[in-house]
Amino acid sequence: MMDKTDPPQNEQELRFFATAPRPCSYLPGRSAISVFADPDAQLSMPLYDKLAEYGFRRSGNDLYVPACPGCSECVPVRVPVEEFKRSRNQHKVWRNNADLTWETLEPAAAGPLFPLYREYLQQRHPGGGMDDPAEEDFRRFLTSEWCNSFFLVGRLGERAVVAAVTDQLHNALSAVYTFFDTTLARRSLGTLAILRQIELARQLGHEWLYLGYWIAGSDKMRYKSRFRPLQGYRQGHWTEV
Repeated sequence: MMDKTDPPQNEQELRFFATAPRPCSYLPGRSAISVFADPDAQLSMPLYDKLAEYGFRRSGNDLYVPACPGCSECVPVRVPVEEFKRSRNQHKVWRNNADLTWETLEPAAAGPLFPLYREYLQQRHPGGGMDDPAEEDFRRFLTSEWCNSFFLVGRLGERAVVAAVTDQLHNALSAVYTFFDTTLARRSLGTLAILRQIELARQLGHEWLYLGYWIAGSDKMRYKSRFRPLQGYRQGHWTEV
């Protein structure tokens, strides 16, 4: 895992591009548009630091934010790690997984995790166009040529059962994507991964864990509201959700 990055520098001139409308993945009957930072620009960690403060996320080499006309349901959220307190259920999840061991892997060493990723997509997203990825899809979606990132991996014995792709910003960690062994449902490995990222951010002296977008009307996003306190970025300000 890399050390903290340098503090954000002055913002460079940067163009932004909107995608064509597409069906929303979370709210039926709605269209979605994303705005991307210029993919031909020299993206960097200081720039990522700055754009994360405005709700941007990373996907592969790209930085993006939802920008759907007439809709503001996608709310960027983050956990203030020093203020976070585990709920009773989260304490139970933590205790029930005390037999897992943890390590961090650089993206270049994450190839052996691809079968776990593929199995996760096949079980959680069947028929959605993502459930038969190639290993190149795995690398293109989760890793980046310019970003400080790592895979936080939980193992049961020698077997990897959960992996959380995590970006390391100047004063925060950003939870990019988590995949896990879906046959171990009782372990709540998705919740566990976030708890581990919060704990790691605290150990590193970071202030925040960014969790991506929360949508109040989406069952898929409901789990994020269980991590309290939680801040959301609305109308140009971070306030408690």
